[in-house]
Amino acid sequence: MKNEHVRESGEHAVSLLESPLHAIIELKAERSLYNPRSMNNRMVQRELYIDRLRTALTALVVVFHTAITYGASGAWFYHEVEPSLKPSSLLLTLFCATNQAYFMGLFFLLAGYFTPGSLERKGYARFLLDRCLRLGLPLLAFGLLLAPLTVAETTAAAGRGFWSAFAYLWRNKQFINGPLWFTQALIIFSGGYCLWRALLGAPLERSERQPASLPGYWRWLGSAIGVGAAALAIRQFIPAGKSIIGLQVGYFASYIFLFAVGVAAWRRDWLSQLSWKNTWPWLVTFVAAWPCLAIGVKLAYAHAGGRKVDFSGGHSWPAILYAFWEPYVAWGLIALWLLLFRKGVNRPSPLWSWLNRRAYTVYIIHPVVLVGVALLMRGWTAPPLAKWLFVGPLACLACWLVADPLVRLPGVRRVV
Repeated sequence: MKNEHVRESGEHAVSLLESPLHAIIELKAERSLYNPRSMNNRMVQRELYIDRLRTALTALVVVFHTAITYGASGAWFYHEVEPSLKPSSLLLTLFCATNQAYFMGLFFLLAGYFTPGSLERKGYARFLLDRCLRLGLPLLAFGLLLAPLTVAETTAAAGRGFWSAFAYLWRNKQFINGPLWFTQALIIFSGGYCLWRALLGAPLERSERQPASLPGYWRWLGSAIGVGAAALAIRQFIPAGKSIIGLQVGYFASYIFLFAVGVAAWRRDWLSQLSWKNTWPWLVTFVAAWPCLAIGVKLAYAHAGGRKVDFSGGHSWPAILYAFWEPYVAWGLIALWLLLFRKGVNRPSPLWSWLNRRAYTVYIIHPVVLVGVALLMRGWTAPPLAKWLFVGPLACLACWLVADPLVRLPGVRRVV
């Protein structure tokens, strides 16, 4: 009977990537060393805010998974409160759905932003070797050690044994990439970018940054329509939430597009051109589009007569709504985050430096820490929203404190 319980926990953990509300991780991208001969004074600027934005989004990922712990819809290692139609569960689900629409893509955009400079500085061989080291080793460490440890926490708390979880996952060769699917995808994206540069792009030694005007609202509107249509087309074959080699391909229309936008933003110096003037149309679009999903969910279930409503794929109007809702919400929120951080937190700060240095490690280890904190707090009787508001920040604090000694270890320090 114990093995059956461990098997069920292991199979549940393997399915962690099968939720349309699953979040993403932060990549510790290196700062590019720009060639002053190819840049004017306007482009020589401090970009401290990008590191801080990644750090803030990493903390948001922890809070996101805390929401799933306490009743939001989504797959996670540990559910203290199962999703339901209760107000608290619906509010947490809306929080997760909104974040799922954009912050994964924002991580890809930031990763793409630093890719051209890193490649041009290092060359193909060293760049790819570095990607495998910094992205591949954490992926292996999570799948082989940290994911089984997180599953073991839950099985031990349920009285089903601790080491038996390790034995089951290893014996059955079940590799859980969990949130480290992002590093897996970025290895693929980095290889694809190298192939494109080698075959069709500019030679590395003659590449220069060439400032160009930020595209206008109507071009971004067209891109949102295109990304929504591409996502809908993909989801006819691979529904949102279904994993192929551990990757939710149904979401990759926006991921690929935003990675490419990041590459172009570095080359054309688009990020420095963001202003309230060219951002406000997308903020209005976001405000108008955001409630549409909640309204659509209510209408769909009202007309379904108790039947399940599928937003993940197919030709139904809920699936169409979800596919197009995501980019309409994402573009405005991404612009808002970038603009707020560039204007508000772009000055040197010892605290931010300390947080930034540990952010990548925090994302790698946060499932183990968050589940541990939630299990320690499960004896506290409180409303789910109250526990989310308390445990989320507490888990963030714990993650950074655990990450601090890890980044000081010589071998770990080189990777993270």
